[in-house]
Amino acid sequence: MRKGEGTLLLQVAVGLFVIGIIALIALFLAEPITGETAPLFVYLLIMCAPLGFLCGLIFALRSGRRARRDVHGTGGDDTAPIR
Repeated sequence: MRKGEGTLLLQVAVGLFVIGIIALIALFLAEPITGETAPLFVYLLIMCAPLGFLCGLIFALRSGRRARRDVHGTGGDDTAPIR
């Protein structure tokens, strides 16, 4: 994975998570302000929060694997022969 792809995944993850949290806040504020329940699209936008969290988790796992492989070199066999 190239560096640009990883940062794009992180940006998507943060964006989705923020949209979901804003929709969650809108859900709780809709009834006290308007006196009615929130529209359907607010409920659908709330699903962006766990999707963003999942993308962030995937980013963290992929970047951690890449960092470990970079520390050890090419990612080849690092075992020493047993004598």
